[in-house]
Amino acid sequence: MRWTKTSLRNSFFGWLTPNSDKPALDERMHQIRSAMLATLREFQRQPQPALEHRLRFAPDIAALWYARSDLMRVIAAGHGEALARQHIASITSLFDGLLPNSATSRPSPLSSK
Repeated sequence: MRWTKTSLRNSFFGWLTPNSDKPALDERMHQIRSAMLATLREFQRQPQPALEHRLRFAPDIAALWYARSDLMRVIAAGHGEALARQHIASITSLFDGLLPNSATSRPSPLSSK
């Protein structure tokens, strides 16, 4: 019975203690979301309401990470793949340190040497 009281007490005080990393993560997510939405608005040839909704209401950083491919598709369709890669690379740099290595690794480099 003792472990229950300790767990309950620890979880209660854990709930009351502010998470110092959360505001920083929220600020970074807001920065990434804003950059992606601005890029979408700048380069879309026709309205993309589904993608805009997906970016605006992405629940976490991983959802924004995986939305990059759709954003690249929209830019490339109207303005070419080279420009799309350039803009997606600048957005990708905003994710530094936010995702596990397994999510950011690629079998081949983004640019050829």
